[in-house]
Amino acid sequence: MATIFYERDANTSALKGKTIAVFGYGSQGHAQAQNLRDSGFNVIIGLDPMRQSAKQAQADGFAVLAPAEAAKKADWIQILTPDETQGSFYDSAIKPALTKGKVLGVSHGFSIHFKTIVPPVDVDVVMIAPKSPGHLLRRVYAEGRGVPSLIAIQQDASGRAHELALCYAYGIGSTRAGVLQTTFKEETESDLFGEQAVLCGGLTSLMKKGFETLIEAGYQPEIAYFECIHEMKLIVDLIYEGGLDRMRYSISNTAEYGDLTRGPKVVGDETRAAMKKILADIQSGTFAREWIDENKSGCKNFNTLRDAEKKHQVEEVGANLRGMMSWLQKDSKQTAKAEPAQAKKVVNA
Repeated sequence: MATIFYERDANTSALKGKTIAVFGYGSQGHAQAQNLRDSGFNVIIGLDPMRQSAKQAQADGFAVLAPAEAAKKADWIQILTPDETQGSFYDSAIKPALTKGKVLGVSHGFSIHFKTIVPPVDVDVVMIAPKSPGHLLRRVYAEGRGVPSLIAIQQDASGRAHELALCYAYGIGSTRAGVLQTTFKEETESDLFGEQAVLCGGLTSLMKKGFETLIEAGYQPEIAYFECIHEMKLIVDLIYEGGLDRMRYSISNTAEYGDLTRGPKVVGDETRAAMKKILADIQSGTFAREWIDENKSGCKNFNTLRDAEKKHQVEEVGANLRGMMSWLQKDSKQTAKAEPAQAKKVVNA
């Protein structure tokens, strides 16, 4: 069983008088910074002042300093920039100011676990990883609640790393919901696996293959979209609310029988073998090296794949159908207000 911490476990004054520098003001950056400030912590933003995100941070009332300057002023350095650029960003802006007694924090373990960042031994290295996108982290906090986070300690130079990290978790509101103990290795490898094999890669491939199968069999694209993609949210919401049992209780007996007898034929032992290979590549560092090399080479393969996906028939059909759904347009506008336009999911998904 996982060890879980709540507000009663946190020393909420552990970071009193300390300066927290949040580097990045995207999905997680804007949410964590605002939550910390509203919890009474001293927060500055480390960004190039000319960036659009820096202007948004200034409009939200934060002092924005160039990254190197912010790192010098900070007692806690929270890096929330993209995984693929964290190593070079750390070397140029953070490393010179990461002196004894400071805390280096992240919200995803990629750069530490795969050693694109190698911190000095005399600083605390911790992870607080909210299990939600940033706009949700912010919205739930503003409502007086919190989203769960993971906590991990890589280096405890001060002897207080856990205490300080739990105080940070309190600051973003996660001790209201529960903070689960993990390790950098476990969080990084399980997160990458979940993204690749299930949540993003596995799910989108499953939906596309179902859509394509119905199209090839002569069914209307709009019908295929509704059956294989649109209704996915309905099923996932039921699972989110009460697990697989809740979903199966809510669907018809026909659907449940099809689920139990046909599902394993689609996602069975062959898929499990592929998942094991994906996990092995993550554990060995093969994927991390591939992703780092992809960025060093200008992301040519990544951009080709991304462009091809945008041209898939499922995107055109989906866009037309969603255009008929006025409630989706309303939700989209509300999300845009809650999350800065420049924000893009980085970790954690």
